[in-house]
Amino acid sequence: MAATLKIGAREIGDHTPCYVIAEIGHNHQGSLDKARELFREAKLAGAHAVKLQKRHNRGLYTRAAYEKPYDNENSFGATYGEHREFLEFGRDEYAALQAYAKELGVDFFATAFDLASADFLESLNVPAYKIASGDLKSLPLLRHVASFGKPMIVSTGGALLEDVRRAYDAILPINPKLAILQCTAGYPAAFEELDLRVIATFREHFPEAVIGFSSHDNGIAMPVAAYMLGARIVEKHFTLNRAMKGTDHAFSLEPVGLRKLVRDLDRTFKAMGDGTKKLYESERAPIVKMGKSLVVARSLPSGHVLGPKDVVMKSPGGGIPPYELDKVIGCTTLKPLHEDDFLSFDVLSKPDAEFARS
Repeated sequence: MAATLKIGAREIGDHTPCYVIAEIGHNHQGSLDKARELFREAKLAGAHAVKLQKRHNRGLYTRAAYEKPYDNENSFGATYGEHREFLEFGRDEYAALQAYAKELGVDFFATAFDLASADFLESLNVPAYKIASGDLKSLPLLRHVASFGKPMIVSTGGALLEDVRRAYDAILPINPKLAILQCTAGYPAAFEELDLRVIATFREHFPEAVIGFSSHDNGIAMPVAAYMLGARIVEKHFTLNRAMKGTDHAFSLEPVGLRKLVRDLDRTFKAMGDGTKKLYESERAPIVKMGKSLVVARSLPSGHVLGPKDVVMKSPGGGIPPYELDKVIGCTTLKPLHEDDFLSFDVLSKPDAEFARS
């Protein structure tokens, strides 16, 4: 049986629609109002969750990395540390966004990039945790977050199967609430590097985890393909405008794109069915119109024994179906028949005792 996961009130698994995460990251540009707008637009588009990124920047980066000059078109500060601090939300912003997400009815959580950020998020009682690809090998962080007992969604960009196995083995003994996302850590990722078949590989190798897809490609088609291969969570970067300042906007979806993605995933879930071939009421009239019946090829007298040249297939359907032809050949007509008359078993006599239809 395939694994399932519950985030907030939503069940995630093969029996439910795909769970869609709008990855906002820092596309809010440090603005609480802009973050609220992103939350609202994500909800309107049909996303089930919105996600930010949380870093304790002073503790996360080396002094050299923190103080490194950061002078480019996407910079919000003179140094990389200043840039990161400008974009970072604190407790007040997170509390305000939690309340707004609850009002909207959308799940809200974040990526924890370090131990302090994980503790910060846990103090807010977030419903789930995301672990970035860069931390797949950070076993102390994985085990620490696992100890909270909340659902964990782990990305796997830049990793080999043994790296994913190591993380899986580290988390599961502590916390069985795990999702693993196939991911390629290119920004954007080339289509030929998405390796969507890895989703099926993950389902085979990690049966106790829900498998998903973190999509860094440009477009909305690949998540649908990923869903068909077994991904039950899709994460997609989200922005209000792809031309905005910041490194993530260019490969993020705008509201119209996210809305189409959610629409297509919902349609795919419904279209999958249960594996049973069915005949729907909506098909009956078209199949009669397009189908064929056995009809008389030429006028025939009563008492005529039907041969192969006496019977043809013509539309519409609704009469004796063509697969019954062998049962019709050799029957005797019980009344005169005319060209294009539909054959029916009540105007034919049985050729022998084995002919069971009447």
